Amino acid sequence: MKLLVRISTLFLLCALCTVAVAETYKIGFVNVDRAVKKSPQYAATSKALEEEFSRRNKELIDQQKQLKKLEDKLALDSAIMSDTEVRHLESDIRSRRRSLNNFREEFREDRNLRNNEELNKLLRKFSEVVIQVGKEESVDLILNQESVIYFNSRIDLTGTVLEKMKSIHKASTK
Repeated sequence: MKLLVRISTLFLLCALCTVAVAETYKIGFVNVDRAVKKSPQYAATSKALEEEFSRRNKELIDQQKQLKKLEDKLALDSAIMSDTEVRHLESDIRSRRRSLNNFREEFREDRNLRNNEELNKLLRKFSEVVIQVGKEESVDLILNQESVIYFNSRIDLTGTVLEKMKSIHKASTK
């Protein structure tokens, strides 16, 4: 008798769980990396950063060329130079190399910092657009590629989000 009660209770619980699960949810997926990198905002930001750092990049290249010329001069002319001239040139090369390394490191850090700042701005905007698309499409849950093992392409909202980003960019550039 107790077994029959337990089986009945278990059956009733399963039936209740089935009713609760029967409610449908709309789930979407967005490939954040793909959508961000294909967005016109990303291209515009990359171009702006390239322009912002182009002068310093040119300075870096010029300093590298100057250092290379001095190193070549030392390699070629050290046999005909006096010991004092050689030591002076070697000291100049070491000093310029240190300066170049410091300049290169500072340049890299500044560029990475600005790149991260702009990327974070873009990701915040992207997040707003994903939420907006989710509300417009009545989506209950939107996942990204970092927390998904598999998804069916029919729930992929990446294209919709990307189109929205393009229309926002187009509207802002008019």
